Amino acid sequence: MANTQGPQGNHDPAGSTQMFRAFVDEAPRGRQTAAGSSGPRIGLILGVVVAVAIVAAVAWLALK
Repeated sequence: MANTQGPQGNHDPAGSTQMFRAFVDEAPRGRQTAAGSSGPRIGLILGVVVAVAIVAAVAWLALK
């Protein structure tokens, strides 16, 4: 068989593999920053709201 890939062994004539790898490598950086900063904050807010609701329910049942 003839070696049609060239001397480097990873030549992609259309360049689609390199473009896909560049896209995959760049995509998580932007999403990670946005999701990383708002994710824990939303969880903390929801946790506080649930804790306050539970305390209010227990106090309401105790005073009933």
